[in-house]
Amino acid sequence: MHRILRFAALALITVAAAIPAGAQSLTGAGATFPYPIYSKWFDAYHKQTGVSINYQSIGSGAGIQQVKAGTVDFGASDAALSNDRLKELPRRILHFPTVGGAVAMVYNLQGLDKPLQLTPEIITGIYMGQITVWNDKKVAAANPGVTLPPAPVMAVHRSDGSGTTNIFTSYLAAVSGEWKEIIGANTSVSWPSGIGGKGNEGVAGLVRQTPGAIGYVELAYAKQNQLTVAPVRNQAGRFVLPSLASTTAAVEGSAAALARDVRTPIVNAPGPDAYPISGLTFLLVYRDSKDPAKAKTLADFIAWAMRDGQAMVEALDYAKLPDAVIKVNQANLKLLTASGKPVFAGR
Repeated sequence: MHRILRFAALALITVAAAIPAGAQSLTGAGATFPYPIYSKWFDAYHKQTGVSINYQSIGSGAGIQQVKAGTVDFGASDAALSNDRLKELPRRILHFPTVGGAVAMVYNLQGLDKPLQLTPEIITGIYMGQITVWNDKKVAAANPGVTLPPAPVMAVHRSDGSGTTNIFTSYLAAVSGEWKEIIGANTSVSWPSGIGGKGNEGVAGLVRQTPGAIGYVELAYAKQNQLTVAPVRNQAGRFVLPSLASTTAAVEGSAAALARDVRTPIVNAPGPDAYPISGLTFLLVYRDSKDPAKAKTLADFIAWAMRDGQAMVEALDYAKLPDAVIKVNQANLKLLTASGKPVFAGR
């Protein structure tokens, strides 16, 4: 009996030795899209654990570059990395989706007695530079009974590499063969028209300050800046506003595809209630880390975000992850190592 207990104790010591003590601070950089919820998470996690997470909201493109350069402990991007992009990185990256969010179409157009309704054709036409005035016949056809002004349209887009842009251009590529062939989908593209603003904050500011402007921002930024939001016609033919419910419908409608590959875009999702310009946002983490303590701390935080953090997301109009996606994240946590040794002991 004593021999069995001694063996069990040695086994526990061996397991404990494989799991390093955690660090007290982490650094990350990237997407502005999830910044409102990440700020809330990092503050709550610091209060619970004492761990400080310093996050630079500099855009997905810059976040990817910092991960590639090894200057941060994790990156954040609303654009999942393609197989070709993954090959450019020095080591294998794992994607951890954190929340779902909506990219809202916001506009500055005074005097309308009804919300401006947008179709895929209108949004594509505006950003292709083909619709240049607000009383264009295509805009009028989607807004019967609304008197539209002959004011010029000013399309506002991101000037920096942006996951929000990736979601938006992925949507345009999904609904327009012309956009897909000529412009494509990426964190940055060659815009045919319009002006650029840096970050979701910059786009929101330009739309707020510019009569006749239209832009795309994460829903929380639209609300914070009290911008007018347009309903967008979805795949089912319904005009739907971005909201917690319509974003959740898009995420849940894509759950089966996401369980196979969490990088799957969820734009133009099926379902009568789905908001069509929705997407997931990701933490980008090296599968094998050079710092065991930081790797453990990061794994513990991700596990907390999947467990406790999800309860906080709806207050900021983000959508919770489906159970199928959380299970993928939990399985990937067990793959995280430091110098080949596992760093996560949780379930």
